[in-house]
Amino acid sequence: MDIQESILKTIAEAFEQLFNHKVDSEDLSLQPTRKEFEGSYTFVLFPYLKITKGSPEQSGEKIGNYLKENHPSVADFNVVKGFLNISLSSAFWIELLSQMMTEETPGHFAPRNQKVMVEYSSPNTNKPLHLGHLRNNFLGFSVSNILNAYGYEVIKTNLVNDRGIHICKSMVAYQKLGNDETPEMAGMKGDHLVGKYYVLFDQEYKRQIKELMDAGMTEELAKKEAPWMKEAQESLVKWELGDEETVSLWKKLNNWVYQGFNETYKKMNVSFDQYYYESDTYLLGKDIVTEGLEKEVFFKKENGSVWADLSNQGLDEKLVLRADGTSVYMTQDMGTADLKFKDHAIDKSVYVVGNEQDYHFEVLFKIMGLLERPYANNLFHLSYGMVDLPSGKMKSREGTVVDADDLIQEMVDTARSHTQELGKIDGFSQEEAEKLYEMLGLGAIKYFLLKVDPKKRMLFNPQESIEFQGNTGPFIQYTHARIAAILRKADQIGLDYSSNNFDGLGELENVEKQLVFMLADYSKKIAMAAEDLSPAVIAMYLFDLAKEYNRFYAELPIFSEAKNEVQSFRVTLSDRVAKTINAGMKLLGIDVPQKM
Repeated sequence: MDIQESILKTIAEAFEQLFNHKVDSEDLSLQPTRKEFEGSYTFVLFPYLKITKGSPEQSGEKIGNYLKENHPSVADFNVVKGFLNISLSSAFWIELLSQMMTEETPGHFAPRNQKVMVEYSSPNTNKPLHLGHLRNNFLGFSVSNILNAYGYEVIKTNLVNDRGIHICKSMVAYQKLGNDETPEMAGMKGDHLVGKYYVLFDQEYKRQIKELMDAGMTEELAKKEAPWMKEAQESLVKWELGDEETVSLWKKLNNWVYQGFNETYKKMNVSFDQYYYESDTYLLGKDIVTEGLEKEVFFKKENGSVWADLSNQGLDEKLVLRADGTSVYMTQDMGTADLKFKDHAIDKSVYVVGNEQDYHFEVLFKIMGLLERPYANNLFHLSYGMVDLPSGKMKSREGTVVDADDLIQEMVDTARSHTQELGKIDGFSQEEAEKLYEMLGLGAIKYFLLKVDPKKRMLFNPQESIEFQGNTGPFIQYTHARIAAILRKADQIGLDYSSNNFDGLGELENVEKQLVFMLADYSKKIAMAAEDLSPAVIAMYLFDLAKEYNRFYAELPIFSEAKNEVQSFRVTLSDRVAKTINAGMKLLGIDVPQKM
């Protein structure tokens, strides 16, 4: 039984003994005491005044005194209006820290014997990864880490959009303008080179539309009749028919893109256990379309296209196969859903995809339910908002994309100049300094993108993200480095902070109790982050913990403290904070430095 359950049980006893009224302790709740009041937990009295038949102050005094007399860990209380604030004894907090220090890894959960697949990244093979992909990858990787810490076996998956009209556009432009250019010849990463031809296609396509409209054609018709668009459509049909020349060019361009992506993933420090390719799954989807027609889940229109009618589910009609027999995204996603469960027998599947696809996934999950797939109720869409920069929304087709590689490099460069300016690398070798800049630059961008609730659209401010003060990655990283320096000093002077024996310590200061309280909360935060699929829960917790530790550091001496036991306790407490920061930042995919 944890401390909250134990206190609530005693409060339930108080109702029976003092007010002759039976209350189930499970119907009662505590909340953390607000910072401006003394105490750790608060019991709200207002809902129970009919039972106590007294004022909030009188009722609080009675219940508070009962707790003090009957609960061994309750040391004191105070009543503020209708709120009973409960303070626990120093002995309780000391014992709690001693117990925590026996756990090797903070926030460890027992295996659940359940598999979860988290699908993220899912790039198109026609352009490099951009700022939006950074949020996607960091979210997917972090959610995978959090679910793993929560006891799930996690399979990190990347579904690559390697076929379709997007790559055909790059292929057409390359055929027309490429002159057999290679990444080596261009001095570019492969994904950047293929992206260049995607932009060139778009520029020429717009020119052709304008030309046709100037000749009297409507815009809608001009978009269809533009020669390069017609060639791209033909290229897609040829690819599906297995035309040798088309497939050969497709493979060449895609391989260049994969080489580029792998470099970027390495920079991002994200990884995958399984890759799926749409070129392998779209045919499976076609089989499901046939099955859906037989089960009357789908219907065929006069032009031969196949649709799902979900109007009785509060949705609309959705295309699942084009009239010319080619696949749409829904076809492929149905096939891939079946394939995932066949390959891994997973219990849950999480799709990390932007909120512009909310309707798509609502439809997909409904269709899989109508097709009576046993896994249909365990499909989850982690829908996240767009990322803007102060300069405004990104538009990749116009060639103004905020490139992921460039942005990461810019963050590392900013970390370098900022750190040098503040003089935080004294005594570092060049190699150590460069490693720190990368750690801070990547930590800054990851933390900034993860600290916001995934569902919210957000503004990424590169300059703000790198600051050493405020709710930033570098602030938390700096706090870890500060504690690492304290631990090194403790080792140098031979201070023992590993025995967990704090006899004779006496009363703790409030800031010490608050730190132990926050450390004990870490497991609950992991559970909340896992249930909500939200790394923002962990990010905010780490910021609050680092902030509280810095208050502790400012208010209380460590090595100048006269009593050896107090020194030892404060270093032990610091050690546990460092371990928790390290563990929590790892869940976010962020490394922490040992010195700064």
